[in-house]
Amino acid sequence: MDDVDEEVSFRRATSRDVDAVVYLLADDELGRGREQPGDPAYRAAFAEIDADPNQLLIVAERAGEIVGTLQLSLLAGLSHLGTKRAQLEAVRVRSDLRGLGVGKRMCEWAISAARQRGAGQLQLTSDSGREDAHRFYERLGFSATHVGMKMHLD
Repeated sequence: MDDVDEEVSFRRATSRDVDAVVYLLADDELGRGREQPGDPAYRAAFAEIDADPNQLLIVAERAGEIVGTLQLSLLAGLSHLGTKRAQLEAVRVRSDLRGLGVGKRMCEWAISAARQRGAGQLQLTSDSGREDAHRFYERLGFSATHVGMKMHLD
């Protein structure tokens, strides 16, 4: 389908969408090893995200089906003259629709939403092994300006 991206709409996720979102998170080589669909922890996490006005969990729909998701978090800070930042996380497109423009539309939506909410910068992290994703984000205008580090606290 050539214009699949034109058929996609975006909305805030609801509690009914949690299972579909978790499926998308688990639908790749990294997610299969870390996600556990059906675990009640996802519902608790969703409730916390949904209650926070600085968090946007978004689903992309096509023909009534959820085909993508992302989370946009707004972060206040003092650096850069108090510039608000937006953090883009968990960008996923259903595997059979990857490469058809859905992810691009999702990211364009996130960029616009971040600007509308007063963010002066949009940042993201991407697993070091996701080289295709890195090229995708660079084509959208992101640049690898920092080294990201994480520490697991569990």
